[in-house]
Amino acid sequence: MSDTRTPLFTPVLIGGCLIMLISFSIRASFGVFQIPIATEFNWPRAEFSMAIAIQNLAWGFGQPIFGAIAERMGDRKAIILGALAYAAGLVLSSIAVTPEGHQFYEILVGFGIAGTGFGVILAVVGRASSDKNRSMSLAIATAAGSAGQVFGAPLAEWLLSTMSWQNVFVLFAAAILLSLFALPLMRAPQTASKAELEESLGAILGKAFRDPSYTLIFLGFFSCGYQLAFITAHFPALITEMCGAIDPSGTLASIGVTSTSALGAISISLIGLANIGGTLMAGYLGNRYSKRYLLAGIYVARTIAAAAFIFFPITPTSVIVFSVVMGALWLATVPLTSGLVAHIYGLRYMGTLYGIVFFSHQLGAFLGVWLGGRLYDIYGNYTAVWWVGVGVGAFSAIVHLPIKEVPLGQRIAQAIA
Repeated sequence: MSDTRTPLFTPVLIGGCLIMLISFSIRASFGVFQIPIATEFNWPRAEFSMAIAIQNLAWGFGQPIFGAIAERMGDRKAIILGALAYAAGLVLSSIAVTPEGHQFYEILVGFGIAGTGFGVILAVVGRASSDKNRSMSLAIATAAGSAGQVFGAPLAEWLLSTMSWQNVFVLFAAAILLSLFALPLMRAPQTASKAELEESLGAILGKAFRDPSYTLIFLGFFSCGYQLAFITAHFPALITEMCGAIDPSGTLASIGVTSTSALGAISISLIGLANIGGTLMAGYLGNRYSKRYLLAGIYVARTIAAAAFIFFPITPTSVIVFSVVMGALWLATVPLTSGLVAHIYGLRYMGTLYGIVFFSHQLGAFLGVWLGGRLYDIYGNYTAVWWVGVGVGAFSAIVHLPIKEVPLGQRIAQAIA
Protein backbone atom coordinates (compact mmCIF):
# COMPACT_ATOMS: atom_id res chain seq x y z
CA MET A 1 0.00 0.00 0.00
CA SER A 2 1.88 3.02 -1.24
CA ASP A 3 -0.75 5.74 -0.78
CA THR A 4 0.92 8.22 1.56
CA ARG A 5 -2.50 9.67 2.47
CA THR A 6 -3.42 6.51 4.36
CA PRO A 7 -3.76 7.48 8.05
CA LEU A 8 -1.40 6.04 10.62
CA PHE A 9 -4.15 5.09 13.09
CA THR A 10 -6.42 2.70 11.20
CA PRO A 11 -9.19 0.54 12.74
CA VAL A 12 -6.90 -2.47 12.23
CA LEU A 13 -4.12 -0.83 14.24
CA ILE A 14 -6.51 0.10 17.06
CA GLY A 15 -8.02 -3.40 17.21
CA GLY A 16 -4.61 -5.03 17.05
CA CYS A 17 -3.35 -2.84 19.89
CA LEU A 18 -6.28 -3.81 22.12
CA ILE A 19 -5.73 -7.54 21.58
CA MET A 20 -1.97 -7.23 22.10
CA LEU A 21 -2.52 -5.17 25.26
CA ILE A 22 -4.58 -7.88 26.94
CA SER A 23 -2.59 -10.83 25.61
CA PHE A 24 0.73 -9.44 26.80
CA SER A 25 -0.63 -8.20 30.13
CA ILE A 26 -1.27 -11.84 30.98
CA ARG A 27 1.88 -13.20 29.38
CA ALA A 28 4.13 -10.71 31.21
CA SER A 29 2.72 -11.66 34.62
CA PHE A 30 3.88 -15.29 34.79
CA GLY A 31 7.12 -14.45 36.59
CA VAL A 32 5.06 -13.17 39.54
CA PHE A 33 3.59 -16.67 39.99
CA GLN A 34 7.03 -18.30 40.17
CA ILE A 35 7.39 -18.20 43.97
CA PRO A 36 3.71 -18.65 45.03
CA ILE A 37 3.24 -21.82 42.96
CA ALA A 38 6.63 -23.32 43.88
CA THR A 39 5.97 -22.56 47.55
CA GLU A 40 2.45 -24.01 47.61
CA PHE A 41 3.54 -27.33 46.11
CA ASN A 42 7.08 -27.33 47.52
CA TRP A 43 8.55 -27.71 44.04
CA PRO A 44 12.14 -26.98 43.00
CA ARG A 45 12.38 -23.70 41.09
CA ALA A 46 13.10 -25.62 37.87
CA GLU A 47 9.62 -27.21 37.76
CA PHE A 48 7.55 -24.06 37.17
CA SER A 49 10.43 -22.64 35.15
CA MET A 50 10.05 -25.62 32.83
CA ALA A 51 6.33 -24.88 32.49
CA ILE A 52 7.06 -21.30 31.40
CA ALA A 53 9.87 -22.54 29.16
CA ILE A 54 7.47 -24.96 27.45
CA GLN A 55 4.99 -22.11 27.07
CA ASN A 56 7.62 -20.10 25.22
CA LEU A 57 8.60 -23.03 23.03
CA ALA A 58 4.95 -23.75 22.17
CA TRP A 59 4.56 -20.05 21.32
CA GLY A 60 7.48 -20.44 18.93
CA PHE A 61 6.09 -23.60 17.31
CA GLY A 62 2.63 -22.05 17.10
CA GLN A 63 3.69 -18.76 15.54
CA PRO A 64 4.30 -19.96 11.94
CA ILE A 65 1.28 -22.30 12.26
CA PHE A 66 -1.05 -19.45 13.21
CA GLY A 67 0.58 -17.26 10.57
CA ALA A 68 -0.27 -19.88 7.94
CA ILE A 69 -3.81 -20.27 9.34
CA ALA A 70 -4.30 -16.52 9.07
CA GLU A 71 -3.05 -16.46 5.48
CA ARG A 72 -5.16 -19.47 4.43
CA MET A 73 -8.34 -19.16 6.52
CA GLY A 74 -8.39 -15.52 7.58
CA ASP A 75 -6.83 -13.39 10.28
CA ARG A 76 -9.85 -13.31 12.56
CA LYS A 77 -10.27 -17.09 12.62
CA ALA A 78 -6.64 -17.43 13.66
CA ILE A 79 -7.13 -14.89 16.47
CA ILE A 80 -10.29 -16.66 17.72
CA LEU A 81 -8.48 -20.02 17.81
CA GLY A 82 -5.61 -18.39 19.67
CA ALA A 83 -7.87 -16.80 22.29
CA LEU A 84 -9.72 -20.08 22.91
CA ALA A 85 -6.44 -21.99 23.35
CA TYR A 86 -5.12 -19.25 25.67
CA ALA A 87 -8.22 -19.33 27.89
CA ALA A 88 -8.34 -23.14 28.00
CA GLY A 89 -4.69 -23.35 29.00
CA LEU A 90 -5.15 -20.86 31.83
CA VAL A 91 -8.26 -22.57 33.22
CA LEU A 92 -6.69 -26.03 33.07
CA SER A 93 -3.49 -24.71 34.68
CA SER A 94 -5.56 -23.37 37.56
CA ILE A 95 -6.62 -26.91 38.52
CA ALA A 96 -3.27 -28.62 37.86
CA VAL A 97 -1.50 -29.91 40.97
CA THR A 98 1.55 -31.60 39.42
CA PRO A 99 4.54 -30.14 37.58
CA GLU A 100 3.69 -32.28 34.56
CA GLY A 101 0.15 -30.89 34.51
CA HIS A 102 1.37 -27.29 34.50
CA GLN A 103 3.96 -28.07 31.88
CA PHE A 104 1.44 -29.78 29.59
CA TYR A 105 -1.23 -27.08 29.84
CA GLU A 106 1.31 -24.35 29.14
CA ILE A 107 1.44 -25.75 25.60
CA LEU A 108 -2.09 -24.42 25.14
CA VAL A 109 -1.12 -21.08 26.67
CA GLY A 110 1.86 -20.83 24.31
CA PHE A 111 -0.32 -21.55 21.27
CA GLY A 112 -2.79 -18.98 22.57
CA ILE A 113 -0.10 -16.31 22.74
CA ALA A 114 0.92 -17.24 19.17
CA GLY A 115 -2.62 -16.65 17.93
CA THR A 116 -3.10 -13.35 19.75
CA GLY A 117 0.45 -11.99 19.58
CA PHE A 118 3.13 -10.67 17.29
CA GLY A 119 3.00 -12.99 14.27
CA VAL A 120 -0.69 -12.70 13.43
CA ILE A 121 -1.35 -9.17 14.68
CA LEU A 122 1.75 -7.57 13.15
CA ALA A 123 1.09 -9.23 9.78
CA VAL A 124 -2.44 -7.76 9.73
CA VAL A 125 -1.21 -4.35 10.84
CA GLY A 126 1.58 -4.44 8.26
CA ARG A 127 -0.83 -5.17 5.40
CA ALA A 128 -3.18 -2.41 6.54
CA SER A 129 -0.41 0.21 6.65
CA SER A 130 1.04 2.35 3.92
CA ASP A 131 4.70 1.98 3.01
CA LYS A 132 5.36 5.32 4.71
CA ASN A 133 3.60 4.33 7.94
CA ARG A 134 4.42 0.62 8.16
CA SER A 135 7.46 0.78 10.44
CA MET A 136 5.68 3.13 12.84
CA SER A 137 2.46 1.07 12.77
CA LEU A 138 4.38 -2.06 13.67
CA ALA A 139 6.08 -0.15 16.48
CA ILE A 140 2.77 1.12 17.88
CA ALA A 141 1.27 -2.38 17.88
CA THR A 142 4.38 -3.73 19.58
CA ALA A 143 4.27 -0.88 22.11
CA ALA A 144 0.72 -1.94 22.97
CA GLY A 145 2.20 -5.24 24.11
CA SER A 146 4.64 -3.25 26.23
CA ALA A 147 1.75 -1.32 27.74
CA GLY A 148 0.29 -4.66 28.74
CA GLN A 149 3.53 -5.43 30.52
CA VAL A 150 3.21 -2.19 32.49
CA PHE A 151 -0.05 -3.39 34.01
CA GLY A 152 0.24 -7.18 33.92
CA ALA A 153 2.82 -7.93 36.63
CA PRO A 154 1.61 -5.33 39.20
CA LEU A 155 -2.00 -6.38 38.54
CA ALA A 156 -1.11 -10.01 39.15
CA GLU A 157 0.80 -9.06 42.33
CA TRP A 158 -2.21 -7.10 43.60
CA LEU A 159 -4.68 -9.85 42.70
CA LEU A 160 -2.52 -12.40 44.52
CA SER A 161 -2.92 -10.32 47.66
CA THR A 162 -6.69 -10.64 47.42
CA MET A 163 -7.25 -14.13 45.95
CA SER A 164 -5.51 -17.41 45.16
CA TRP A 165 -3.29 -17.78 42.12
CA GLN A 166 -5.83 -20.28 40.75
CA ASN A 167 -8.56 -17.62 40.71
CA VAL A 168 -6.19 -15.14 39.08
CA PHE A 169 -5.63 -17.60 36.22
CA VAL A 170 -9.38 -17.98 35.71
CA LEU A 171 -9.84 -14.20 35.75
CA PHE A 172 -7.10 -13.84 33.13
CA ALA A 173 -8.83 -16.48 30.97
CA ALA A 174 -11.99 -14.38 30.96
CA ALA A 175 -9.98 -11.29 30.04
CA ILE A 176 -8.43 -12.88 26.94
CA LEU A 177 -11.88 -13.95 25.72
CA LEU A 178 -13.14 -10.38 26.18
CA SER A 179 -10.41 -9.20 23.81
CA LEU A 180 -12.34 -10.85 20.96
CA PHE A 181 -14.75 -7.90 21.01
CA ALA A 182 -12.03 -6.03 19.07
CA LEU A 183 -12.27 -8.48 16.16
CA PRO A 184 -14.69 -6.42 14.01
CA LEU A 185 -11.88 -3.88 13.63
CA MET A 186 -9.45 -6.47 12.25
CA ARG A 187 -10.11 -6.20 8.50
CA ALA A 188 -6.93 -5.71 6.47
CA PRO A 189 -6.90 -5.18 2.69
CA GLN A 190 -4.73 -7.35 0.46
CA THR A 191 -1.64 -5.27 -0.29
CA ALA A 192 0.64 -7.84 -1.89
CA SER A 193 1.89 -7.20 -5.40
CA LYS A 194 0.66 -9.28 -8.35
CA ALA A 195 3.93 -11.20 -8.36
CA GLU A 196 3.61 -11.96 -4.65
CA LEU A 197 0.02 -13.15 -5.08
CA GLU A 198 1.05 -15.53 -7.85
CA GLU A 199 3.93 -16.97 -5.82
CA SER A 200 3.15 -19.98 -3.63
CA LEU A 201 4.08 -20.25 0.04
CA GLY A 202 6.44 -23.12 -0.77
CA ALA A 203 8.24 -21.06 -3.40
CA ILE A 204 8.87 -18.06 -1.14
CA LEU A 205 9.89 -20.33 1.74
CA GLY A 206 12.39 -22.05 -0.54
CA LYS A 207 13.87 -18.71 -1.58
CA ALA A 208 14.03 -17.47 2.01
CA PHE A 209 15.67 -20.65 3.31
CA ARG A 210 18.35 -20.40 0.62
CA ASP A 211 19.03 -16.76 1.44
CA PRO A 212 21.88 -16.30 3.98
CA SER A 213 20.26 -13.07 5.21
CA TYR A 214 17.16 -14.97 6.36
CA THR A 215 19.39 -17.39 8.28
CA LEU A 216 21.17 -14.48 9.95
CA ILE A 217 17.86 -12.87 10.95
CA PHE A 218 16.76 -16.24 12.37
CA LEU A 219 19.97 -16.66 14.38
CA GLY A 220 20.03 -13.06 15.57
CA PHE A 221 16.56 -13.20 17.10
CA PHE A 222 17.61 -16.06 19.41
CA SER A 223 19.25 -13.87 22.04
CA CYS A 224 16.28 -11.51 22.13
CA GLY A 225 14.09 -14.41 23.23
CA TYR A 226 16.66 -15.65 25.73
CA GLN A 227 17.05 -12.29 27.46
CA LEU A 228 13.40 -11.24 27.47
CA ALA A 229 11.95 -14.56 28.62
CA PHE A 230 14.57 -15.05 31.32
CA ILE A 231 13.93 -11.58 32.73
CA THR A 232 10.13 -11.92 32.52
CA ALA A 233 10.16 -15.29 34.27
CA HIS A 234 13.00 -14.88 36.77
CA PHE A 235 13.73 -11.19 37.33
CA PRO A 236 11.06 -10.72 40.05
CA ALA A 237 12.49 -13.72 41.93
CA LEU A 238 16.07 -12.55 41.34
CA ILE A 239 15.28 -9.16 42.82
CA THR A 240 13.37 -10.68 45.73
CA GLU A 241 16.36 -12.80 46.72
CA MET A 242 19.47 -10.90 45.55
CA CYS A 243 18.62 -7.21 45.86
CA GLY A 244 19.75 -5.15 48.83
CA ALA A 245 17.11 -4.06 51.36
CA ILE A 246 14.79 -1.16 50.63
CA ASP A 247 15.37 1.87 52.84
CA PRO A 248 12.20 2.24 54.98
CA SER A 249 12.66 6.01 54.96
CA GLY A 250 13.43 6.26 51.24
CA THR A 251 11.39 7.22 48.19
CA LEU A 252 10.36 3.68 47.29
CA ALA A 253 8.96 3.02 50.75
CA SER A 254 7.09 6.33 50.66
CA ILE A 255 5.16 5.19 47.56
CA GLY A 256 4.34 1.80 49.03
CA VAL A 257 7.21 -0.33 47.68
CA THR A 258 8.45 -1.75 50.97
CA SER A 259 9.70 -5.21 49.98
CA THR A 260 12.01 -6.60 47.33
CA SER A 261 9.09 -8.79 46.19
CA ALA A 262 7.04 -5.69 45.39
CA LEU A 263 10.08 -4.14 43.70
CA GLY A 264 10.35 -7.24 41.51
CA ALA A 265 6.81 -6.77 40.21
CA ILE A 266 7.36 -3.03 39.76
CA SER A 267 10.54 -3.69 37.79
CA ILE A 268 8.60 -5.62 35.14
CA SER A 269 6.17 -2.71 34.95
CA LEU A 270 9.03 -0.21 34.59
CA ILE A 271 10.51 -2.30 31.76
CA GLY A 272 7.18 -2.22 29.95
CA LEU A 273 6.72 1.50 30.55
CA ALA A 274 10.17 2.38 29.22
CA ASN A 275 9.69 0.05 26.29
CA ILE A 276 6.71 2.00 25.01
CA GLY A 277 9.01 4.92 24.26
CA GLY A 278 11.85 2.69 23.10
CA THR A 279 9.68 0.74 20.67
CA LEU A 280 8.10 3.86 19.21
CA MET A 281 11.56 5.36 18.75
CA ALA A 282 12.68 2.16 16.99
CA GLY A 283 9.73 2.45 14.62
CA TYR A 284 10.55 6.08 13.90
CA LEU A 285 14.21 5.33 13.25
CA GLY A 286 13.35 2.23 11.21
CA ASN A 287 11.74 4.45 8.58
CA ARG A 288 14.92 6.48 8.24
CA TYR A 289 17.95 4.28 8.90
CA SER A 290 19.21 0.78 8.21
CA LYS A 291 17.24 -1.74 10.26
CA ARG A 292 20.15 -4.16 10.51
CA TYR A 293 22.45 -1.53 12.00
CA LEU A 294 19.76 -0.39 14.41
CA LEU A 295 19.27 -4.01 15.53
CA ALA A 296 23.01 -4.50 16.01
CA GLY A 297 23.13 -1.33 18.11
CA ILE A 298 20.24 -2.48 20.30
CA TYR A 299 21.94 -5.80 21.03
CA VAL A 300 25.23 -4.06 21.88
CA ALA A 301 23.42 -1.75 24.29
CA ARG A 302 21.60 -4.67 25.92
CA THR A 303 24.87 -6.56 26.36
CA ILE A 304 26.55 -3.61 28.07
CA ALA A 305 23.55 -2.96 30.34
CA ALA A 306 23.28 -6.62 31.41
CA ALA A 307 27.01 -6.95 32.09
CA ALA A 308 27.08 -3.79 34.19
CA PHE A 309 24.01 -4.81 36.22
CA ILE A 310 25.38 -8.19 37.33
CA PHE A 311 28.97 -6.95 37.77
CA PHE A 312 28.06 -4.39 40.43
CA PRO A 313 26.12 -5.00 43.68
CA ILE A 314 22.36 -5.25 43.11
CA THR A 315 20.56 -2.44 44.90
CA PRO A 316 17.06 -0.95 44.57
CA THR A 317 18.60 1.94 42.61
CA SER A 318 20.45 -0.36 40.19
CA VAL A 319 17.26 -2.38 39.68
CA ILE A 320 15.33 0.73 38.69
CA VAL A 321 18.09 2.03 36.41
CA PHE A 322 18.51 -1.36 34.73
CA SER A 323 14.74 -1.77 34.29
CA VAL A 324 14.45 1.58 32.53
CA VAL A 325 17.50 1.00 30.30
CA MET A 326 16.56 -2.57 29.37
CA GLY A 327 12.96 -1.48 28.91
CA ALA A 328 13.95 1.10 26.32
CA LEU A 329 15.61 -1.74 24.37
CA TRP A 330 13.10 -4.48 25.25
CA LEU A 331 10.79 -4.97 22.25
CA ALA A 332 12.47 -2.38 20.07
CA THR A 333 13.79 -5.35 18.08
CA VAL A 334 10.30 -6.53 17.07
CA PRO A 335 9.17 -3.76 14.66
CA LEU A 336 12.66 -3.68 13.18
CA THR A 337 12.88 -7.46 12.70
CA SER A 338 9.33 -7.84 11.38
CA GLY A 339 9.83 -4.78 9.17
CA LEU A 340 13.07 -6.27 7.85
CA VAL A 341 11.28 -9.51 6.93
CA ALA A 342 8.50 -7.58 5.18
CA HIS A 343 10.98 -5.37 3.34
CA ILE A 344 13.15 -8.22 2.07
CA TYR A 345 10.53 -10.92 1.40
CA GLY A 346 7.27 -9.04 0.83
CA LEU A 347 3.90 -8.81 2.59
CA ARG A 348 2.02 -11.80 1.16
CA TYR A 349 3.52 -14.40 3.50
CA MET A 350 4.89 -12.07 6.14
CA GLY A 351 3.00 -13.87 8.92
CA THR A 352 4.55 -17.24 8.14
CA LEU A 353 8.04 -15.93 7.39
CA TYR A 354 8.15 -13.81 10.53
CA GLY A 355 6.63 -16.70 12.46
CA ILE A 356 9.56 -18.94 11.50
CA VAL A 357 12.05 -16.26 12.51
CA PHE A 358 10.12 -15.84 15.75
CA PHE A 359 10.56 -19.56 16.42
CA SER A 360 14.27 -18.82 16.92
CA HIS A 361 13.25 -16.13 19.42
CA GLN A 362 11.24 -18.72 21.31
CA LEU A 363 14.00 -21.31 21.24
CA GLY A 364 16.07 -18.69 23.04
CA ALA A 365 13.14 -18.02 25.37
CA PHE A 366 12.84 -21.71 26.22
CA LEU A 367 16.54 -21.94 27.00
CA GLY A 368 16.56 -18.72 29.03
CA VAL A 369 13.61 -19.72 31.23
CA TRP A 370 14.59 -23.37 31.70
CA LEU A 371 18.29 -22.70 32.19
CA GLY A 372 17.43 -19.98 34.67
CA GLY A 373 15.58 -22.44 36.89
CA ARG A 374 18.06 -25.27 36.35
CA LEU A 375 21.19 -23.27 37.16
CA TYR A 376 19.42 -21.64 40.10
CA ASP A 377 18.78 -25.05 41.60
CA ILE A 378 22.46 -25.97 41.08
CA TYR A 379 24.15 -22.75 42.25
CA GLY A 380 21.47 -21.11 44.38
CA ASN A 381 21.56 -17.88 42.35
CA TYR A 382 21.09 -16.52 38.82
CA THR A 383 24.60 -15.21 38.16
CA ALA A 384 25.79 -17.94 35.77
CA VAL A 385 22.73 -17.90 33.55
CA TRP A 386 22.82 -14.09 33.45
CA TRP A 387 26.36 -14.15 32.01
CA VAL A 388 25.20 -16.61 29.33
CA GLY A 389 22.66 -13.97 28.32
CA VAL A 390 25.42 -11.39 28.03
CA GLY A 391 27.27 -13.68 25.62
CA VAL A 392 24.33 -14.44 23.36
CA GLY A 393 23.51 -10.73 23.19
CA ALA A 394 26.97 -9.99 21.84
CA PHE A 395 26.54 -12.82 19.31
CA SER A 396 23.30 -11.29 17.98
CA ALA A 397 24.91 -7.89 17.55
CA ILE A 398 27.56 -9.46 15.31
CA VAL A 399 25.30 -11.62 13.10
CA HIS A 400 23.06 -8.72 12.07
CA LEU A 401 25.87 -6.83 10.39
CA PRO A 402 26.21 -8.98 7.19
CA ILE A 403 22.45 -8.99 6.40
CA LYS A 404 21.65 -7.70 2.90
CA GLU A 405 18.89 -5.18 3.42
CA VAL A 406 17.63 -5.28 -0.19
CA PRO A 407 14.35 -6.90 -1.39
CA LEU A 408 15.00 -10.48 -2.43
CA GLY A 409 13.26 -10.04 -5.78
CA GLN A 410 15.45 -7.07 -6.58
CA ARG A 411 18.59 -9.01 -5.69
CA ILE A 412 17.51 -11.93 -7.88
CA ALA A 413 16.76 -9.60 -10.80
CA GLN A 414 20.16 -7.92 -10.42
CA ALA A 415 21.88 -11.31 -10.34
CA ILE A 416 20.13 -12.41 -13.55
CA ALA A 417 20.94 -9.12 -15.28
